[in-house]
Amino acid sequence: MHTGLIVLIILVVLLAGLVAAFAYRLTVLRRGGTAAIMRVLPSEGGTGWRHGIIRYGDNTLVFFKLSSLRPGPDHRLGRQDVHVGDRRAPRDTEFDIMTSDIAVLELSDGGKNYEIALDRSALTAFLSWVESRPSGRSRRRRPAA
Repeated sequence: MHTGLIVLIILVVLLAGLVAAFAYRLTVLRRGGTAAIMRVLPSEGGTGWRHGIIRYGDNTLVFFKLSSLRPGPDHRLGRQDVHVGDRRAPRDTEFDIMTSDIAVLELSDGGKNYEIALDRSALTAFLSWVESRPSGRSRRRRPAA
């Protein structure tokens, strides 16, 4: 009898934790951002894509997967370190989750490779964010202590 009650209490606590994580993630996602679909490379064919939102900061772009319970962002890209590669249209099975007006960009950041799928306005915003980054030479250096 005691064992069953202890197991029930543990299950209720775990369920409450999952509900709290879900509510927190939902709150984070509802704060806004730009819709995007992203995947980590290498990936085979049309697999690995995850729907989510991106948010731009001064120095970092963060990606939140819609299907994740992680408290923070799932991926971070540094503005100074992100490199934009080739651009392409969706192909083959990617049309199951994308439309023909989506552009897919190859990105790299610190040795990690990604693809991100954005509509026209989101693509313009992303490229503007990347291209308007300050040059490495113009950043202030802290004086040596």
